[in-house]
Amino acid sequence: MIRFCFKFILVSLLLASCNNNTLTLAKDGASNYEIVVLGSATKSSYQSAEILQSYLEKISGVSLNLVDESSQSSKHKIYVGNSNEDHLAEHQIKIISKDKNLIITGGSDTAIKQAVYEFLERYLNCKWYAPQAEDIPQLNTVTLNLPINYSYNPEIKTRTVHSKLFYQDTLFAEKQKVTTESFPYYVPKARVHTFNKFLPEEQFYKSNPEYYALRNGKRLPTQLCLTNAKVLEIVKDSVRSLFQQYPKASVISVSSNDNTQYCTCANCSKIDDEEGSHSATMIRFVNEVAKAFPNKTISTLAYQYTRKPCKTKPLNNVLITLCSIECDRSAPITEKCTDFANDIKGWSQLTNNIRIWDYTTQFTNFLAPFPNLHTLQPNIQFFRDNNTKWVFEQHSHNPSELFELRSYLMAKLLWNPDLDVDALITEFTNGYYREAGAFIKTFIDTIHAEIQKHPDFFLFLYGDPSQAFNSYLSPTLLKQYIALFEKAENAVANKPQILKRVKQARLGIDYATLEACRKHISEDFVLSESSTSLVENFVNTCKEANITLMNEMGYTVQEYGEAYLKSITVALQPNKASGKPVTLLTKPKKYANEDPQTLTDGALGGSSFYANWLGFEGNDMEAIIDLEKLNQISSISTAFLQVTNHVVFFPKEVKYYGSVDGSSYIELGTVHNKRPLSKTSKVNDIQYFNVTIKPTSIRYLKVKAINLKQAPYWHHAAGLPSWIFADEVIVN
Repeated sequence: MIRFCFKFILVSLLLASCNNNTLTLAKDGASNYEIVVLGSATKSSYQSAEILQSYLEKISGVSLNLVDESSQSSKHKIYVGNSNEDHLAEHQIKIISKDKNLIITGGSDTAIKQAVYEFLERYLNCKWYAPQAEDIPQLNTVTLNLPINYSYNPEIKTRTVHSKLFYQDTLFAEKQKVTTESFPYYVPKARVHTFNKFLPEEQFYKSNPEYYALRNGKRLPTQLCLTNAKVLEIVKDSVRSLFQQYPKASVISVSSNDNTQYCTCANCSKIDDEEGSHSATMIRFVNEVAKAFPNKTISTLAYQYTRKPCKTKPLNNVLITLCSIECDRSAPITEKCTDFANDIKGWSQLTNNIRIWDYTTQFTNFLAPFPNLHTLQPNIQFFRDNNTKWVFEQHSHNPSELFELRSYLMAKLLWNPDLDVDALITEFTNGYYREAGAFIKTFIDTIHAEIQKHPDFFLFLYGDPSQAFNSYLSPTLLKQYIALFEKAENAVANKPQILKRVKQARLGIDYATLEACRKHISEDFVLSESSTSLVENFVNTCKEANITLMNEMGYTVQEYGEAYLKSITVALQPNKASGKPVTLLTKPKKYANEDPQTLTDGALGGSSFYANWLGFEGNDMEAIIDLEKLNQISSISTAFLQVTNHVVFFPKEVKYYGSVDGSSYIELGTVHNKRPLSKTSKVNDIQYFNVTIKPTSIRYLKVKAINLKQAPYWHHAAGLPSWIFADEVIVN
């Protein structure tokens, strides 16, 4: 009787799997299919077949046999691999049904694995939102509708999303079909900005200043002199040595340092003038290097001053990397960054070997709301349409606002730029945040709709949330966003793991709220004792999510929390200068609307120079504060910002003077910079220049901060004017 029932089940399965319109892989815990690895299978092909076997078992509870072609049984087949009969392109994948069998194939080992994951996602509805976060259906019957005839060859061949989600979890990267490292194929020691690596200033500058850029009549180690024959030979030797050290690497970067201080000597200027672009000397130089290594690829940057195409055609083994760092992210590149768009078109007429280095988050404030999701698709489509086969999306690497969603969305669009973005976001928010997903999706939709109401807003990579307090982060909208996240948290209050994800998604609005309170944008957002719990909750949520950095300058969450608590202390202490009129004796530039009252308005500056700092470029700051009546004072403090990579340095010293009548001043004290600038200086920092004096009665206070005037010779901005940024003056 048992034997009869078993035979009956097999016959039923066979009949079910042979329906003309469907193909049934499994039913009721049984299957009439086996997985066959095609041809002379590689280790990778077997791994791809094992992935399929594993997920089919998760879905159906059935473990299909895994065999090679010589060990097949009479069962129906799921073929995995490449029989070399289809002559597929290297990156092409194909999924077809044939005679009740299924064939999953690709033009390379990588493509075969991608075909397996595409099959699981497209036909069996598997979803991988983040490492350790997947949706795998549990099905009693696994049925596919026939016919199946899917073929896809991604137009963007090398797809990189600069996110540690992919670098730290290679399986997740494979599921999303992106690279598992930021610079695949590159020599590890020469990936970008390599001039200073080939000719280190410490080694060559003093003995051979002629190797370096001529700037205003002086040689400075900012860039190389690209018409110096000796420089070319040294670079070739360095490239040769590095390829010997890393023989498996096929790409090396020969590219400018991260500044715009190019050489202006007569020879370099003549070439650049002839071709109408500073990229001319670069391409001629890189071509000479490329000639020496015909079987390797020499990568260089079309970045800032070399972004505009020249007339010289890059050699076939030269990879042009175009960088979109200057672009406004509030709209697609073709709308608000037309110069860059034109440069892509120009380079695409010179070469088919283009790599795009795109930017997708705010590097000065990783966790700030950055409503640019609506621009990702049109930008990627534009790259694809202009000969781009390699795209590097420089996400923050470290966690940033909506980190998992951004990583997921960019990976999907690099694979297929024509997907439905709104459907992808909905799919992710519902899958990753579960019952809270609808509220988070509403937040995303709202903030993106709001920024589009302000067509003049410049969404900058190096901006600050304070720039948006009159637009998409207004007090009214902030309260609306906070309410949405409160609802989201309540919806998953009994699901600790999902609640943790929601709290992490909320960090952007929590950060914007903290900065709104620091700037005192309304009576609902002001620094107070209650701000202490806000910043503590923010720091604790970051700690639980293993988020350690606030920006690319290495400013940590812990430092942010400590500095914020200091801001609360500063804001709550009495200040005889609060709200008092300020007269500037030196001229500020650009920031804080050049408003002298920034120094006494009670709004405190944050870690970015956009955040309520009064800036002075190349000149000292000299300000007079009228206390409006005689006051006895015994302490004075002024905050100054440092962001060394943006040429913002602490002043050499700050001098304080007092006066009774506004005409005759006496020196009250001088505070020297306790942390003088050096190569090892902290990149992002705030220092309070405090002085304690014997009680003195004054009405007028003069503050004079002494600027360094220029960046030192070893700095990437050598010769350029340096900035000082000052904030609240506290007098007691």
